Amino acid sequence: MNTKINIILAAAALAAHAASADVIVATDAYTWSGDTIRQAEYMATAPSPTHIVSTYSAKPGFFMPVDKEWTLKNDISSYPKLSTPNRLHEAIYNMGLDEMVNAVEPDTTLRTGKEWAGVWTRDVSYSILLSMAYLQPEASKISLMKKVDSLGRIIQDTGSGGAWPVSSDREIWTLAAYELYKVNGDREWLRYIYPVIKRSLDDDAETVNTPGGLVKGETSFIDWREQSHPRWMQTADIYASEALATSIVHAQALRILASLEKEFGPKKGNEAEKYLAEARRIEDAVNTQLWMPEKGYYGMYTYGRNNLILNPRAETLGESLAILYDVASPERARTISASNPVTPFGAGVFFPQIADMPPYHNNALWPWVGAYWAMANAKALNEEGTLEAIGSVFRPAALFATNKENFVLDNGDIATELNSSNMLWCLAGNLAITHKILFGIHFENDGLAFKPFVPKTLAAERTLENFPYRKATLNITVKGYGSEIRSFTVNGKETRPFIPADAKGVKNIVITMADNDIAPVGVNRTPNVKAPLTPIARLEGKTLVWNPIEYIGEYIIIKDGERIGRTHSTTWDASAPGEYQVIGVSADGVEGFASEPMSTLPAILIQCPGESLALASTEISYSPKAAVTGYTGEGFVELDRNSAPLEITFDAPADGKYYISLRYANGNGPVNTENKCTIRTASLDGNKVGVFVMPTRGVGNWSDWGYSNVISADLKKGRHTLRIDFRPENNNMNIATNHAVVDFIKIEYK
Repeated sequence: MNTKINIILAAAALAAHAASADVIVATDAYTWSGDTIRQAEYMATAPSPTHIVSTYSAKPGFFMPVDKEWTLKNDISSYPKLSTPNRLHEAIYNMGLDEMVNAVEPDTTLRTGKEWAGVWTRDVSYSILLSMAYLQPEASKISLMKKVDSLGRIIQDTGSGGAWPVSSDREIWTLAAYELYKVNGDREWLRYIYPVIKRSLDDDAETVNTPGGLVKGETSFIDWREQSHPRWMQTADIYASEALATSIVHAQALRILASLEKEFGPKKGNEAEKYLAEARRIEDAVNTQLWMPEKGYYGMYTYGRNNLILNPRAETLGESLAILYDVASPERARTISASNPVTPFGAGVFFPQIADMPPYHNNALWPWVGAYWAMANAKALNEEGTLEAIGSVFRPAALFATNKENFVLDNGDIATELNSSNMLWCLAGNLAITHKILFGIHFENDGLAFKPFVPKTLAAERTLENFPYRKATLNITVKGYGSEIRSFTVNGKETRPFIPADAKGVKNIVITMADNDIAPVGVNRTPNVKAPLTPIARLEGKTLVWNPIEYIGEYIIIKDGERIGRTHSTTWDASAPGEYQVIGVSADGVEGFASEPMSTLPAILIQCPGESLALASTEISYSPKAAVTGYTGEGFVELDRNSAPLEITFDAPADGKYYISLRYANGNGPVNTENKCTIRTASLDGNKVGVFVMPTRGVGNWSDWGYSNVISADLKKGRHTLRIDFRPENNNMNIATNHAVVDFIKIEYK
């Protein structure tokens, strides 16, 4: 039988399943019907609750083979046992438990994935928040403790430009640590985590918090810079960006610290209101600066140099966190759940995609993010959205017979830049869907709240036996479907849907749902979309010029962060002093990234006093293979933890806005890993105005010069003093090496 006939038969079979009464989820890509998931000619089914068989074949030539079968290998009898009429659901759940056992290392830490050894702060923290806090409490505790450095601060794992503060989502540790307390009620654990959280947030307040309220740094978990940013953005630019997800994480961490401050703070809680006020300030900034009413969701991050603009992409984790942590109002949450773009395979990490970048974070679905999206849709009472989000997690788990890390959003395959089986946060998300949505289990400070959300096509009687909660063991049955509870009984007695923290012994819980029809909210179903390429702009005299982009509709011109015009040409008059960018827009209105900012502002260049021609610091990690070249003037100035402050004076020619940056080199590590980002505090006329961040630019690349982030200040005409020094809050994640060389100081003004 030829290929064309096979495709026709497969399509007919798919249509037949979609029309049948037992269809649970059906999209243009796959159908989950009964105990089987079908995608084109491929099928996965569960012959038993401990066995999954798949016929899937991955992209030919891909380096990673596809598991076509899963059979239970570990003893999972001590964990909560799911019983449900849907055998495939039960098998996917059991596979999650089986792979969870694999993920516990001999030292009782949680392994990140089959291919990824060790404990990573964000991976383990999101996994703990999803389900590991209550399924693996001891391993969760030990793993979190391993992510505290010698100064008693949360570790930001290796990341873009030398980790923190370019990557600044380490505060997810705070949320995970507090979740563990809600599970176990251990007051000594609170006593341990309080100073760690306080030190970390106090350092963050000096380094990544902004006057406008948002938090600087990379989008949480999306830590391959080129995967989610225009190519022109340096890691210093990424530090200066302000991301949706990272800002929300910081706001929730501040709320947790405020609650701990009242109990453990040396000032008897006097500082609690300060932290609460900062949390509210961040949340307000998210809602005023990132919300896009015309799209119905938040923008992904702000970016630029002297002037920041909004990247209007949807970012699924950030949208989910906004709903789950009540940053979005209930009305706005429903709007987000109906508006965030969802492709046939599910909601991507972000949308639209970057056209000239391979799949990993770009053009990809990560199942644990899909689990967060499912929980957010359930909270927003979006039945269709919840079902399709659950399907986006269960489809790949079944077809690949393991909890893989990520999938190509175009076709659902695993042929991304990197991948792994037995992925911790993906298996944690798999399990969370059952526990937190279908059984509605939510950990609170004083007990367990139950809020099941059961879509009608998942209506059934399900039981969860042997669920541990402090000194109690829970056997939970949920009957029916809907968003409302008709009755909640504990050991046969009707009560409110809550188990107090001091409950003891066996509690047999029966939850009967109201079988209520849930008002439709909708899903923004869309094909996967690639945004136009980023224009490469330059200045030719007083004219902004850029390369033409194929199939473009028009270009948007930006000056000083504001949209000032549209054109079909590839030039623009830039005679008025300012900072210019151009955005390509496709014929159907999809915007790409803005080009690199081109400044026509006047500038003052100041050589640093005490310049040298040789590297001499004891903090140098990678010495150059050849002499340092490419500097201006007589050489450069070295900055390390013990060097004297760098101080210069300059004359401001007029009252106005000034933009200050450093031309620097940092060869202490690669661009994408390690932890040796250089940080210095900047003061003008004795007043702190910000920090200069000088990320690593390549191993031993001491002749690779770039610019730090920009610090802006309003100055009066006349003489001013700029001081750059090292302070305790400038300690990076490496601690021992905090070193860079500076060529000159650039001061633009308008």
